[in-house]
This record gives sequence, C-alpha cells and structure tokens, in this order.
Amino acid sequence: MSELVASIIEKRKDEIIRSLQENLKFKSVKEPSETGMPFGKPIDDALRHALSLADSMGFRTKNLDGYIGIAEWGKGEETLAIMCHLDVVPEGTGWDFPPYGGAIDNGRIYGRGTLDDKGPAISALYALYAVKEAGVKTKRKIRVLLGCDEESGMECLKHYLKVEPMPEIAFSPDAEYPAVNSEKTIIHASFGRKFASKLSIDSGTRPNVVPGTAECTLPLDLSLVKEKAAEFSKESGFQVAVKESDQGVNLAVTGKDAHASTPELGKNALQALFQLLKKLPLEGTDKEVAAGLADCLKMDMHGESFGLDVQDESGRLTLNPGVIHWDENGVRLDLDIRCPISYEGEKVLEKLQNVFSAFGLQKLSGSISQGHYIPKDSELVSKLLDIYEKHTGKRLEPLAIGGGTYARKFKNAVAFGPELPGVEAPVHMPNEFISIEHLMFNTYIIADAILALACEE
Repeated sequence: MSELVASIIEKRKDEIIRSLQENLKFKSVKEPSETGMPFGKPIDDALRHALSLADSMGFRTKNLDGYIGIAEWGKGEETLAIMCHLDVVPEGTGWDFPPYGGAIDNGRIYGRGTLDDKGPAISALYALYAVKEAGVKTKRKIRVLLGCDEESGMECLKHYLKVEPMPEIAFSPDAEYPAVNSEKTIIHASFGRKFASKLSIDSGTRPNVVPGTAECTLPLDLSLVKEKAAEFSKESGFQVAVKESDQGVNLAVTGKDAHASTPELGKNALQALFQLLKKLPLEGTDKEVAAGLADCLKMDMHGESFGLDVQDESGRLTLNPGVIHWDENGVRLDLDIRCPISYEGEKVLEKLQNVFSAFGLQKLSGSISQGHYIPKDSELVSKLLDIYEKHTGKRLEPLAIGGGTYARKFKNAVAFGPELPGVEAPVHMPNEFISIEHLMFNTYIIADAILALACEE
C-alpha cells in the first residue's frame, strides 16, 4: 500500500468510527415492503445514510429502487465490485450494550452489524475514498455495492443483475480471511402439519440463526413439569425456567445463539426443548409430533438421523432447526442446511421428507442456493492471499465455509474478510462487536485489494 493511501485512511479514523456508529443506529432488519422500500423503512434509512456518505466522498452513486446502492469511482472497461450489505439479522436477547447504539467500550464498537456487515461496508467506502484522493489511476471501475437483503434471500443482488452488468471480478468482505473460495450449497426448507393442539411453542427468529431461547405453554401439572425440567437441566446443562400462567405451565429453555453455518458455536434451545418434551406425558397428536421431532432432531448438528451426515472438500453438512411455531392449529418448522457442494440439494429435501412424513409433517417450501467455487490459482484468489500475507506476515490457504455470501451470485467472486483467524467474531450473536483496530485493519486491507485488482501499477 502506498504511504499516501495509508495516511489518508489514518487521518479519517475518527470519521470512520463515527460513520459506522451512525449507521448502526438504524435497526435495519427486514420489514414488510412499502412504496419504493422493498425491505421496509429501517433498511431504506440505512441505505440512504450510506449513499449520502458516498455522495459526500465524491463518488458516482445510484439507488436501484431501494434494493441496493452503488458507489462508483474510476475508469475502465471492466469493473471490480466490493459487495457489502446493510441489512442485519434481529438482535435477539442477552445484550450488555444497546444493539443499535454503537457504544464504544474498551476499544470495541458494539452493535448489530458491526462485523456483519455494516463495519466492512463503511471500511470499503473509506478505502475507495483514500484510493480516489491519492490520485491513483485505475484500469477497472470500482463499485462498492450496498445490498439490502443479504440475510433474507439476496433479492437485492437478483435485482442488481436484472438492471446492471455482472462485474468481471468481485469480492465480499462478509466472511473470513485470508479468502474464501468455496461455499457450501444452502438449503432452506419448511415442514408442517395442521392439527388441533393443546400446545403453544415458539423458538427462533431466522432459519440461519441457532435459536438461543425456546418457550412452550402446555396443560400439565406444575410440580411434575418442574421435576422433569430440573432433571433435564442437570443432565443437559440447559437452563430451564418453569412458571404457571392462566394458559397453563410455561417452559422457557435458554441456550446460546450462533450462526447456522457454525452450529457448534451455539446451543440450540429448540432442539433441547423437544428433548425435554419427550419426557413429559403429552397426549394424542401433540405427543406423536413432539416425540417425532425429538427423535429425528436429537441434539445433532449434521443431520445424522436423516442419513445426511456427508462431507467433501467444502466441509461437512450442517442442519439447523432455526424456527418453530406451534399453536392450536398445528406446527411449522424452518430448517437451514449447509450442504457439501458435491451432494445434490434435492436429495437432501427428499431425505428430510422421508423422515418427517412418518409423523405427518409435509414440505411447505424449499429453496436451494447452489454452492460456489473459484480455483485458488486464479488472479483473484492469488492476489488476495498475497495481500493478506503482506499485511499479516502469514501465508494461509483459502477457506471453504458453510456460510453463504454475495460471492455465490457472481461468476468470478470470493469472500475476503472481515473475520480474522483466532479473533472472536460474535456474528449473529448478542454483543456483536468490532474492535477499532480491526475496523481500521479492514479499511487498510480493502484499499490494498482495490490497488491490486483495479489500479495501474
């Protein structure tokens, strides 16, 4: 990196921090669409803030119908895209700091989106600004893409590709360093059954989050439920709260949130709840379905009971029961599966249906996002590995992950950061944070990636 580019970034340090804090204040969780705001007003507010910042930096900007924003600079026949997103997953519970406050404590900025992915988006804008201000000549145009639906289906990129050309080369600072050149296939599926029930169960916010809490109301004797809950808590290590209400006995199981691509980092309260329910004297269809779910889900993370424990070079299959809603009319369960690239997604759906049909659950919906692979000796991957080595002194191999990034939507794209090896990264968890040092590191290294991939030597 040129000393001039680095000095420009350093001089803007306070502004970088402040800009991130400002955007963190928008609770940019997906809401019902409104006119001109396909993902709701909070996400639109976050997008407009980021585009206003880009305007102030002198970039060419576009707002593509509220789906995605573009901040562009430079000249060239080809385009380098840096793919970021401003939407976030719901905050959940268990925070020690306001999830939409941008509080700074002990050198860390706290808030939903600090790491995934508002922090990297702000870094990308300031990295491009530093390259621009340094007067560097470009061989490719550079676009920072500010997506608004990465967490819920990537409709933003689908819209982008309808109205804009695909960039020739791209990276997304939305995973891990040194670079991610392989992403598993992602499958989202919902199964359900309608029946008259005496239970009420709710757990989870999104399929791609390991649920840290699960609640149930059931018509049983309070003392019996307390006894079984205490036994289960001692055996499993899950916290279980029991109390009486007008509707019956309330159960609340507490685990730990995590991203669905790394379920081993969490404790799935939904699965734990069903292991407890199996010990209770339920009746009729309630008993049949609860026992069926307990038996097939167990506390497994790799689909063992479904015959889905498969793996290849892209990794081992993971299965996350992420959301359940059970009321007097029946049950609906939403699953997130991260599948090795070489295994067919349709086979996964078939095996799930074969097991669930034994206790009456049928597939309500299913989607498959095919996995993604870029050779490690490509220009893109090799240059990004070089840049990482220059900044850290470490030569590492590219990674395969279960997470899904924007990279899978473009032909020549990979993920590059922002998570660092061995550094805590509470993505999709309470107290999500990015250290100021890490935020600045991302800004410097993204600037270097722009210089290497889009600028003349």
